[in-house]
Amino acid sequence: MSEPRTWDIFCRVIDNYGDIGVCWRLAAQLGARGQAVRLWIDDPAPLAWMAPEGAAGVRVLPWREPFDLQGVVPGEVWIEAFGCEPPEAFVAARTTEPAWINLEYLSAEAWVERCHGLPSPVMSGPGKGLTKRFFYPGFTERTGGLLREDDLGARQAAFDRTAWLGAHGLPTDGRRIVLFGYEPPTLAAVMAEAQAHWLVTPGRSAAAAQGLPLAPGATRHALPWRDQRGFDELLWSADLNLVRGEDSLVRALWAGQPFVWQIYPQHDDAHHAKLRAFLDWLDAPASLRAFHHHWNGLPASPSAPGAPAWPGWEVVDGWRETVQAARRRLLAQPDLATQLGQAVGRKR
Repeated sequence: MSEPRTWDIFCRVIDNYGDIGVCWRLAAQLGARGQAVRLWIDDPAPLAWMAPEGAAGVRVLPWREPFDLQGVVPGEVWIEAFGCEPPEAFVAARTTEPAWINLEYLSAEAWVERCHGLPSPVMSGPGKGLTKRFFYPGFTERTGGLLREDDLGARQAAFDRTAWLGAHGLPTDGRRIVLFGYEPPTLAAVMAEAQAHWLVTPGRSAAAAQGLPLAPGATRHALPWRDQRGFDELLWSADLNLVRGEDSLVRALWAGQPFVWQIYPQHDDAHHAKLRAFLDWLDAPASLRAFHHHWNGLPASPSAPGAPAWPGWEVVDGWRETVQAARRRLLAQPDLATQLGQAVGRKR
């Protein structure tokens, strides 16, 4: 990504900060690589704790109606995140033909490889005659990859778990479970059985866990909001990460610790197939599949037979190699920002 360009990223905050989390990580990584980035967002408030120091090369602009261009000229690259189309006033103000990318949701389903990179002609409105390109993040070489900062490996290598926990007033002995989720169906059963220090993130996780009985010797620790780097470090410090959504799934993969993903539920149960496709890619053992099924409220299946809600630490520890193997596969592939740069270069 040697040629500097101006990127306009459009983001709407829809649910639980996953949208803004992905968009900010992308904007910050592009800015760190010398790109000029404008992040147009309808609710910038979460950035006050998610990215309090901002990022080099990134400018945050309000996305309100009626839309105000803020005196800027549309850039060479447009990223519409998760289907949020740029305002017509922005499209009409273009002075060049942009590289227009529709950044889609993350999935391991087979159709993603077929759809990644496909064109989508704009048939009406001020953008008529332009062409968007679908860009699908993913886990295989035939997808757009995952967000991965250039300094991630160095940061992890320098991380001192004991020192970090002590500096944040968290226990350094025993086992630690990070809880970052919605309202898992088996949360009460797991908290009653798992002997661990529970590190509970604010918001829905804290509300769901409040007052639930703990196993003998277990403790509960209410955490403050953390910036993105602090969230990464929290995941590195744990023995099991219970995460939700897309951004935190990727961060759990990079953390390399055992994790369980609570997928965003859809009313038609489409998330069932999406979760199973991810578990297939992960090559998850039966015990890890069973936990995912319990945690997400899915029925048991031949690949995830009935099992206790909490399998015990000996079983959980066995998941680490599965996660580490998946991480090694991902590290061998180009990251998402790199692939975006390549796609934009081909367009131009």
